[in-house]
Amino acid sequence: MNGCKAMADSTTPKPTLVDALRRAALPAALSLDHFHPQLPVAVALSGGADSCALLLACAQQWPGQVRAVHVHHGLQSAADQFAARSQELCDELAIPLAVQHVNAQHAPGDSPEDAARQARYAAFQQALQTHWGGSVSHLALAQHADDQVETILLALSRGAGLPGLSAMPERIERHGLVLHRPWLAVPGAVLREWLQSLGVAWVEDPSNADTRFTRNKIRHQLLPAFEEAFPSFRQTLARSARHAAQAQGLLNELAEQDLQHTGHPPRIKDLQTLSPARQANVLRHWLRLSGAQVSTKQLDALRVQILACQTRGHQIDIKVGEGFVRRDGPVLGWYNF
Repeated sequence: MNGCKAMADSTTPKPTLVDALRRAALPAALSLDHFHPQLPVAVALSGGADSCALLLACAQQWPGQVRAVHVHHGLQSAADQFAARSQELCDELAIPLAVQHVNAQHAPGDSPEDAARQARYAAFQQALQTHWGGSVSHLALAQHADDQVETILLALSRGAGLPGLSAMPERIERHGLVLHRPWLAVPGAVLREWLQSLGVAWVEDPSNADTRFTRNKIRHQLLPAFEEAFPSFRQTLARSARHAAQAQGLLNELAEQDLQHTGHPPRIKDLQTLSPARQANVLRHWLRLSGAQVSTKQLDALRVQILACQTRGHQIDIKVGEGFVRRDGPVLGWYNF
């Protein structure tokens, strides 16, 4: 009898991850009840802890309605490990996975982080357009409360204005995609604790420990100090980010009104009638609509030239972003050669 029982036990199927998800309720802190994407929805899956947790939560919330996209940057030796772990997890959950390879090398003088982010979003767009019959346009990203705080502090360290201090929005449309960040109010530790309770492995990014990067320095040195001095810092900084986003929204509305006054492209004489703050605001808005990222130094130089433009022969030719702002008769033009 004992031998028969041992034999029966040895043939008992080992519980799967899908079984574990069916049995275990999602912790209240990780609830997706507030998240209403268009289905099917895709998850940006890196193979790290945060995105693995989001994939599991979405799979539990919408069985059979989840897809995954992995962007292979090729920037570090662990890239293949991230891709392999992403494939393993999707295989366990029977979730279709699209792997997109990109070249995220940055140009001299450009930010490696910005170059990787731009390549990543372009890869998301391409993956969703070319897989699953183009039926998926909503993408869930796994950034959480700690990421949001790091973004705010990084923006402060760079002297950013309201757009930077607004940090990451919960929902934004970009390049035909609707991007969602449903866990911006959730501390990162909560995600990892849930994964550990399920026995789910993930890949650690080896670069996360390198404090030569400002974001990592914030994560490892500033956040523990904030945690000790201001335990509710995640909520309060997130509230400040929402205030900044609301104020930026008002500035955008004002800029639209002023752009109707100055014309698009803006007329120099009409720009000269605006106060310095409104002139700077409408110029930023016009350049953003034109696809240019202007620095404070470049904007100040442009405004000096606009003020000095009192004769027909006065020329304006200033580098802005990856192009130039030039005078074209009575108006300004932005050119990207």
